[in-house]
Amino acid sequence: MPVTSTIIPADSPTDLWQQIVAPYQTPHLRRSLWQVVNSIVPFLGLWVVMYQSLQFSYWLTLALAIPAAGFNVRIFILLHDCGHGSFFRSQKANNFLGIIAGFLTLTPYFHWRHDHAVHHATACDLGRRGVGDVKTLTVEEYGNASRREQFVYRVYRNPFVLFGLAPLIKFLIVHRFPRRTATKRERRSVHWTNLFILAIVILASRTIGIEALLMVHLPILAIGSSVGIWLFYVQHQFEEAHWQPHKNWDYVAAAMHGSSFYKLPRILQWFTGNIGYHHIHHLSPRIPNYYLEKCYDENPAFQEVQPVTILSSLKSVRSRLWDSDLQKFVGYNHARRVQNNATTPSGARH
Repeated sequence: MPVTSTIIPADSPTDLWQQIVAPYQTPHLRRSLWQVVNSIVPFLGLWVVMYQSLQFSYWLTLALAIPAAGFNVRIFILLHDCGHGSFFRSQKANNFLGIIAGFLTLTPYFHWRHDHAVHHATACDLGRRGVGDVKTLTVEEYGNASRREQFVYRVYRNPFVLFGLAPLIKFLIVHRFPRRTATKRERRSVHWTNLFILAIVILASRTIGIEALLMVHLPILAIGSSVGIWLFYVQHQFEEAHWQPHKNWDYVAAAMHGSSFYKLPRILQWFTGNIGYHHIHHLSPRIPNYYLEKCYDENPAFQEVQPVTILSSLKSVRSRLWDSDLQKFVGYNHARRVQNNATTPSGARH
């Protein structure tokens, strides 16, 4: 039954929102176990079929990489839920599955869990950027940056880099090294993940061969990681996203207006584990992915958030910089006009 049938303003007290989401925060063991089965088993099965297809046509292998990458994204959602402690009631069970899912997605579970927790605590906070997020500058910061810094930023935010090259670098290289401030457990998670990868490489060298391993898994990783970074980007970088200075930052407002409702076709919604209901997820990370849609359907308050569609999400590629005056993302041309206006005799900013 719905908890509320009336629209609740986003600035309502946090405890009121907690009452709304509380009924959806208890994991259902059977549903969780079924997600483990229908995510990991098809992924492993497709991996084997992709290897077998190498003897027929590599185009067939690449075609099979698309659904395989979809299941790999879905496995990452399991890791994601485990990191929030929302997939099982037992934290030990969450950690166990999170580690396994981390192996399959080349992600050090505990290390990633820390960075993602920081992301949830600082999302859309202009005063606390830099951990677990997409590097974002304000118009003013970009204008004050050197030409070299602007060039590096533009390269980083280039779609071919941000959604193509960067995801591979992230999962193949960056995840192999712990940050300097990592705890012992976080460092161990990086080392154990690296040892798992090394073991797979050694096993492959003595069985199917390193070339076959790369021909099968690299396309899966390239597609899956690109989709993952795209989802993460759209969830907080859409044009009308709500970003605020730290002194004005509010958890509920950041969740409801700084996180998008990415309305995807049913099949993509399934592969991405309902993560499109991101405004609800940020409001309550303890809701298992399979209850997010139910929470949305039963509470009109969440339905007031304007959905982002696949078509409209493409516009977010132009979201390069945050304009604190306009309270929205803008492109480089706008930043150039602002900078030119600031240097004119009038010095007025329009």
